[in-house]
Amino acid sequence: MMLLDDRKKRILRAIIDDYIDTAEPVGSRTIARKHELGLSSATIRNEMADLEEMGYLAQPHTSAGRIPSDKGYRLYVDELMKVRELTEEEAESIREAMEVRINELSQLIRQASAVMSRFTRYTSVAITPQAKKSILKAVQIVPISTGNALVIVVTNAGILRNSIVKVPENLLPDYLIKVSNVLNEKLTGLTIEKIGPKIIKEIEGEIALAGEPLARETLMPILNGVKDCINQIDSSEVYLEGATNIFNYPEFRDVIKAREFLNVLDEKEVLCKLLNSSAENDGVSIQIGTENQIEEIKDCSLITATYSVGDEIVGSIGIIGPTRMEYSRVISSMNYIRKKINQELSKLLGQSE
Repeated sequence: MMLLDDRKKRILRAIIDDYIDTAEPVGSRTIARKHELGLSSATIRNEMADLEEMGYLAQPHTSAGRIPSDKGYRLYVDELMKVRELTEEEAESIREAMEVRINELSQLIRQASAVMSRFTRYTSVAITPQAKKSILKAVQIVPISTGNALVIVVTNAGILRNSIVKVPENLLPDYLIKVSNVLNEKLTGLTIEKIGPKIIKEIEGEIALAGEPLARETLMPILNGVKDCINQIDSSEVYLEGATNIFNYPEFRDVIKAREFLNVLDEKEVLCKLLNSSAENDGVSIQIGTENQIEEIKDCSLITATYSVGDEIVGSIGIIGPTRMEYSRVISSMNYIRKKINQELSKLLGQSE
């Protein structure tokens, strides 16, 4: 059985570095010429044949050179790659882009996704957390026209949702103020997941006092409006940036392949599944080629990072690109952006000065 010794690893790293740079199959002469390995072209050729037999390299039909396999990339990412730090200029440009005035969680995640795509030149995808753990901060009911009121719900993450509801035309504004006060008293400070039928029943009992015939027909649309706002908060939003960046890479000049890729990006559920499947671990996760669960991106790599509030992972952001990805650059920039999201999120939720 062949051993993957240091010499083979150095050759494999040189081949993968070269292929990431050029997108051209790599031959032994190129490696001998460009990398100071102190080995002859013939020795490198023999080692490349061994690496192919071991499953780390593949040989395209039309070329004498080799390209990395998914197994080769996996070893490269886990052991061989030199993780480069961001330069001060790179870190500063990300910092500036992330520190625009942001006062809502979804805005923060959208901005992070845009920065990530622009910086890496790949496609970025991000999902806002399902807000079950968000705490309700305020409920307001505002009359907007005869027979219509606006229900506004605000959470501690700065998420604001509203719903227009029908109310009796002869309703007095004072009554809406009274309903707002009871809703705030009962709901403020509760997490979204705790606001269930039992609480709604209590509110109903408290407002629907004897002698107020309008109570029930007024209250039900308002409570339905509150529920509608909560349901809106509870569904994740998906942000996609740089979908067409994939056309910059020769692997995706095949129209059918590119179309399949773009079709996947059109499906919100698929994107949520992609990010959620890799978001169980705190930190950065890398899925290469056939490691991906979804058939249409088995020629891609997906690098994801989670972001947190305190110790709780609340969402994730990812980069999708060809398996011939600049892993080192993506990982270092993603680590940095993840740190910035966590900092900005803490500010947004008032957890840091």
